[in-house]
Amino acid sequence: MAMATPACHSLLARFSSSSSTCFFSPSRCCGSPLSAAIPSHSSSPLYPNFSSADEVLFGRRYQQQQQLWSRTWRSRAMSAAADVSTATSATTVVSHQRLKQALISLSDKRDVDYLAKGLVDLGFKLISTGGTASALEQAGHEVTHVEQLTSFPEMLDGRVKTLHPAVHGGILARRDVQPHMDALQQHGIGSIDVVVVNLYPFYSTVTAPGGTSFENGVENIDIGGPAMIRAAAKNHKDVLVVVDPADYPALLENLKREGDDYSFRRRLAWKAFQHVASYDSAVAEWFWKNASRHEFPPSLSIPLFLKSPLRYGENPHQRAAFYEDKSLAEVGAGGIATAVQYHGKEMSYNNYLDGDAAWNCVCEFTNPTCVIVKHTNPCGVASVGPNTGLLEAYQLAVRADPVSAFGGIVAFNVEVDEALAREIREFRSPSDGETRMFYEIVIAPKYTEKGLQILKGKSKTLRILEAQPTKAGRRSLRQIGGGWLLQDSDDLTPDDLGFRVVTDKVPSLELVDDAQFAWLCCKHVKSNAIVVAKDNRMLGMGSGQPNRVKSLQIALEKAGEEAKGAALASDAFFPFAWNDAVEDACKAGVKVIAQPGGSMRDQDAIDCCNKYGVAMVFTEVRHFRH
Repeated sequence: MAMATPACHSLLARFSSSSSTCFFSPSRCCGSPLSAAIPSHSSSPLYPNFSSADEVLFGRRYQQQQQLWSRTWRSRAMSAAADVSTATSATTVVSHQRLKQALISLSDKRDVDYLAKGLVDLGFKLISTGGTASALEQAGHEVTHVEQLTSFPEMLDGRVKTLHPAVHGGILARRDVQPHMDALQQHGIGSIDVVVVNLYPFYSTVTAPGGTSFENGVENIDIGGPAMIRAAAKNHKDVLVVVDPADYPALLENLKREGDDYSFRRRLAWKAFQHVASYDSAVAEWFWKNASRHEFPPSLSIPLFLKSPLRYGENPHQRAAFYEDKSLAEVGAGGIATAVQYHGKEMSYNNYLDGDAAWNCVCEFTNPTCVIVKHTNPCGVASVGPNTGLLEAYQLAVRADPVSAFGGIVAFNVEVDEALAREIREFRSPSDGETRMFYEIVIAPKYTEKGLQILKGKSKTLRILEAQPTKAGRRSLRQIGGGWLLQDSDDLTPDDLGFRVVTDKVPSLELVDDAQFAWLCCKHVKSNAIVVAKDNRMLGMGSGQPNRVKSLQIALEKAGEEAKGAALASDAFFPFAWNDAVEDACKAGVKVIAQPGGSMRDQDAIDCCNKYGVAMVFTEVRHFRH
């Protein structure tokens, strides 16, 4: 026989008083049946003073209290569920004409009155919680509070409201399983047919300007909401679950129809599970940030939201779509994903790739700069002084490679005004002086009203984007077959490096500036990458070649005679020097070469530069881009 604990002894002793009332479950106590806690004979060592008459009296009073508790509990539960059950005789049975019930619990209360009116017109009884119930009542709706349903008050500062069988039983019960319906009848629980819930504003709380305390962040983690959403989504065959106010009209329209649209139910269930998954992803990301020492997490979830379907992918036979990353780390980080499009055709898959490359490059420069990109490679870059107009920068960027610039993406890191917009609209190709330059996209952080108006007149198809500067410190993700590669973003700039002179020839300050400019451009060119630059403008670049010599040849070919006296930057070290890239650069008249260094033949490169009187600086940082 199981032994009762001292706490049970105290409770059981209360039964000996006719005025006592039992408020705990009559079926189990401390994990053992209460009947096992009642002494079976007067010689029990736990109750040595009990006589046979005492034992009989105790048992009778226990049975009376058990019956009283059962009647009290059932009366309260049946009162709360009076609309869904009917007393037909001495036995209570579930009515075949169930009153439809909808549970509404919202943090985002947009259009709640519209929803409530629609549900009431369709014969639904409204059940609600806290602030949502108050909002509904203020709008004139009759509401059953969850406390009335559960016969239990909200507690722990609102942490416990809906976590109760009277709520979850009504949601999870399968209508086509008789034992489930019998259980609802037995416990006086009404079924719930529609669940409309959204969650505590955790995301906006932890990303608010100025941040929030850890304790406040924790308090904004919803518990009851996700539980109800998941329960309703699991039982979607019988319960419609809505987490997005945008779905209210579709919900009401579906409820008006004859018959049932099971595909609609499944879609709402998918959306509900995805909503909770994204919410939990943000919570997990936030906790990891507060718990780790900047390690990569052992598992990672990234909430992606469809921003737009695309006409096709890289090629017309490939389907494509664009998703926005809603990770906490991306909040306020700028970039093309959050850009505003003012004009032109819808963005394509390749437009996003090229636009991202152009914007990331131009945001690296502190002086007013124009960057032109083709197939994700900058083919033209030029900067001007802080007090100089961008007209010159734009013209010089085009002249770096006008053939490649045609049909490219043009990006500026300062406002586009009327004069610059007019120049973009009318500028003729330096190749023939006649062909008006054509572009896919223009990107800038801001436009004047007149400048935007003029740009719109260039072409109906020209995409005009306004984007916020890309911030440093982001993660970089890239997919491979069966997995993802994660790394820190490449945020180093010339200011972070020491351009260490390793040759006899010491470059002038002007040449160092040219080398730094060339190096910053080179960082954004596909490997193997070579950039030739002078006076804050790109003269030529070679990209994506399997060997560095070929990239050098392409860059020098584009730079032409202007390579003489210019700076050259390489994204990685030169494995060979004599009769190779280094010597070819020296012979072309380059005056300074910037490279990471680190080759076992670095001394050959230094000796070669010394022979030709060319300066060489080591950055000691590589910038591969694949």
